[in-house]
Amino acid sequence: MPMHDWTKLDPNDYHDFHYSWIAAIKSALNDGILPAGYFAMADHTTPPVIPDVVTLSLPDEFPPSSSHQNGMNGSSKSVAVAPFKSTITATAPGKARRAAGRWRVAIRHARNRHIVAVIEIVSPSNKSRKPDFADLIGKTVQLLRQGIHVLLIDPFPPTARDPEGIHAIVWKELTGKLSRPSQQKPLTVASYVALGGSTFTAHVEPLEVGDKLPEMPLFLTDEEYVEVPLERTYQLTWQGFPAPLRRLVEAL
Repeated sequence: MPMHDWTKLDPNDYHDFHYSWIAAIKSALNDGILPAGYFAMADHTTPPVIPDVVTLSLPDEFPPSSSHQNGMNGSSKSVAVAPFKSTITATAPGKARRAAGRWRVAIRHARNRHIVAVIEIVSPSNKSRKPDFADLIGKTVQLLRQGIHVLLIDPFPPTARDPEGIHAIVWKELTGKLSRPSQQKPLTVASYVALGGSTFTAHVEPLEVGDKLPEMPLFLTDEEYVEVPLERTYQLTWQGFPAPLRRLVEAL
């Protein structure tokens, strides 16, 4: 099923699809994709940021190193080891940080469960107001600087706030380096890896309306990842979306 043009829909109506897609991704991750010791939760509050889907590891089952055979703890065939091939791949050191500020806030689960990865699905509200956009970018960069891997899904075209796409803004804020956007494909799915030592890798897949969604890596360590079934979960969500709204999205 192709990616749809969500600009045709009222933002409040899109939010229904947004939340349902979050739930579908969470369920897919928990249904055999994540290895033992990991689980995903939706809309899980982790002050001062609130990501869409958070992958957590239990305190007594810390993320193991990549030296384990057959995936983490030998328990999951879904775990792969980098490198991951993507349309655009870049690695760069992070730019200098200020001595104090929001980047130093420790992000942990309320019951001391350790966050290892976050999935964010961009919504119109993230781009509509300057404070909301700044919060999205700041939240993404903050997580990565704290060693938390991020999968960012942006099904909306660039705006005046991100004229070269949201990845270009994140990458420049994170590393101080420019990233060339795709002129033909304005939508973006990007998987960011926190490599440690303030170095980061981005795996980016540009998309356009009508494209099939790729399976993207969600990194659990700096080398090991699971592939998130974006297309399958998107289809499941679309099937449950109200028919009158589907017709509006599909209208020429």
